[in-house]
Amino acid sequence: MRHIKWGIGGILSAMALGIAVTVSGTTGAVSDPLQVQERSVFQAAAPYADDINLCSDVAIVYGIDAGMPERVKSWRDRGYRVHLMTGVSWGQYQDYLYGRFDGVNHEDEAQTERVGNKISHGGDVYYMSPGENYGKFLCVGVKRALDAGVEAIHLEEPEFWVRGGYSEGFKKEWKSYYGQDWEAPHGSVEAQWKASKLKYYLYRRALQQVFDFIQEYNREQGKQVKCYVPTHSLLNYAHWGIVSPESSLARLKGCDGYIAQVWTGTSRTPNFYNGSFKERTFETAFLEYSSMYNLVRSTGRIVWYLNDPVEDNPAHDWNDYRVNWESTLTASLLQPEVWRYEVMPWPSRVFRGKYPSNVPEAERKGIPAEYATELQVVLRALNDMNQSDWAWDHKSSRVGQLVSDSLMFQRGELGSDPNMGHVYGMAMPLLKRGIPVEMVQLENVGIEDYLKDYSLLLLSYTGMKPLSPEVHAPIAKWVKKGGILVIVDDDADPFHAVKEWWNSGDKKYATPRQHLMETLGVKEKAPKEGEEGQTYRVGRGRVYVEKRSPVSITAAENGDELFMERLRAVCGKKVKFDERSSLALRRGPYYIAAGLDESVDGQPWGVNGRFVNLFDPKLQLLTSVDFTPGSRYFLLNLDRAQKPGKPSVLAAACRVLDEEFQAEGKSKEHGTLSCKVDGIAGTQAVMLCSIPAMPKEILLGEEKLSDFNVDVIAQLLWIRFENRVEQRQLKIIY
Repeated sequence: MRHIKWGIGGILSAMALGIAVTVSGTTGAVSDPLQVQERSVFQAAAPYADDINLCSDVAIVYGIDAGMPERVKSWRDRGYRVHLMTGVSWGQYQDYLYGRFDGVNHEDEAQTERVGNKISHGGDVYYMSPGENYGKFLCVGVKRALDAGVEAIHLEEPEFWVRGGYSEGFKKEWKSYYGQDWEAPHGSVEAQWKASKLKYYLYRRALQQVFDFIQEYNREQGKQVKCYVPTHSLLNYAHWGIVSPESSLARLKGCDGYIAQVWTGTSRTPNFYNGSFKERTFETAFLEYSSMYNLVRSTGRIVWYLNDPVEDNPAHDWNDYRVNWESTLTASLLQPEVWRYEVMPWPSRVFRGKYPSNVPEAERKGIPAEYATELQVVLRALNDMNQSDWAWDHKSSRVGQLVSDSLMFQRGELGSDPNMGHVYGMAMPLLKRGIPVEMVQLENVGIEDYLKDYSLLLLSYTGMKPLSPEVHAPIAKWVKKGGILVIVDDDADPFHAVKEWWNSGDKKYATPRQHLMETLGVKEKAPKEGEEGQTYRVGRGRVYVEKRSPVSITAAENGDELFMERLRAVCGKKVKFDERSSLALRRGPYYIAAGLDESVDGQPWGVNGRFVNLFDPKLQLLTSVDFTPGSRYFLLNLDRAQKPGKPSVLAAACRVLDEEFQAEGKSKEHGTLSCKVDGIAGTQAVMLCSIPAMPKEILLGEEKLSDFNVDVIAQLLWIRFENRVEQRQLKIIY
């Protein structure tokens, strides 16, 4: 962790750095130099409109249809940087499907289930089993976007359902890839494994075709259009029974990073913990976001974290959406090295939608005014999360759990635990005790220093397998330098028998774990009577092996504590477990916290000082906060944000640009704080300012504002007004 002296005077970087902005053209477009960092993005299938004017850095226009260039222009004219997103696995691709693209009918490439049904996203919009020409077809629409001048291309959700793999097109690809006739995936674990590996390859091939096309376009045009892949997390894809290229994309030429598509819809997927099966949105989201960061950590690629104030299921009410959005957002903010965000995928369904859908239309409601205000406060703050001065509010050692893309290969009818207990069994007991366990990508362990900062790693080859033997040497090297490796595995997974590197050629191992133990230099012994497992010293580190499935930890009512007892005994003083009923992190002037249920007993942790909760649309002053079970906080620490003698905007439910302070002579109690503001039309703005004296007058354009209040002792001013899309000058004269 690298610490620098905190020196930002306000909540938004653009304001704090005093960067000038310009208003250009008759459309009122705003140019902000910090937009090039692309801190915040959103995707929209609709053209620009005042009620979805999110004021983020980037608008990602969705779809490669003929109307796309005009949509691109509509957002660019309003000052947004513009990207393009299109689906990889499905879309309005009937020209390819029915042969109008290349004269060949490709209906046999629709993903097909065992009973013969095509897997559809609606009508004849099928999930595709991409043939050799599919990537070339995508390039035609992508070329239209490139010619429209977009800055980046996002190829969304390369997804192949595990229940698919029965189409004639897939059978042809099997014959070409394996040199043998197709086998029904449900017929054996061998066939399931091979089908998943082929699905993994097919979308990597299609994406590489598009990446190559864009790189060639860049060379010809002298441009630098980037390529990104918006994708669900590895954990979610495995849980939902989907195969996607995931970590392997980072090794493809031309892939610049990802959007981590983690939101309420993925994270509310129930799981078992201590024998209880229920939704654990915050905890699941935390592990999902962690797995996505570990796809790019140390690779030079970037990732945006997606949040969604609603979700795909329209049958929930606004309170449900709000509570779950705050949980996923808090989980994303507790990943301190990621500071870019997709703030919402579809603003029109947030600001125009009426929910829940399962009641009569007259009873459905649009977004509550206070939620619209809260969203805009948070959206503005997300632009300021590039804070290199951060620290956890605990003393736990760094802990990781190794996960592999092969989690997606062991699903289906013959697959591993449908509730992913082989992952959550080891991770959840730590996380529920306030220890921020990370999902560590097994395929990346060979990157230099990738494992350096971890004190403890957890591993099981139940539910996944290493895709190459090369991953074991870096793990062994890390252990020998002092790391502790805990392996929980009963070696009973039937997928150990698939024909793979550990049992082929000169390698004759019954399981890949045997190869790992040999690489570690460990000769295993049977545990003594009464022992749960065996500990082996390896260099300056140690390896603990417990012969049971991690799924069993999730089933027992007190499985979490039994597992933690074992960890404490094995690790001793080498690993610090600072157990508490919350997770809390300071990022510059911000303090992010989640109170945990199903956690350790005792009084809740908390913090004293002067704060405002950015989840509070009123931005009320708080002097103490308790992290009670289920609570979520995105706090601004006023003792860090307020600077004596420097009035500033601290938080706002609108965009704030061109901030300027002018003192009146040498007086500290007379001057003017001014800025330009705009926002989502028809929503209520609230602005919190640091100001040394009672304001004499507050002007918004030509209007004199009267809706404000002041705390003279705290030197805080709250202003309220209705947002407009036109930039207006705000002046606070005191």
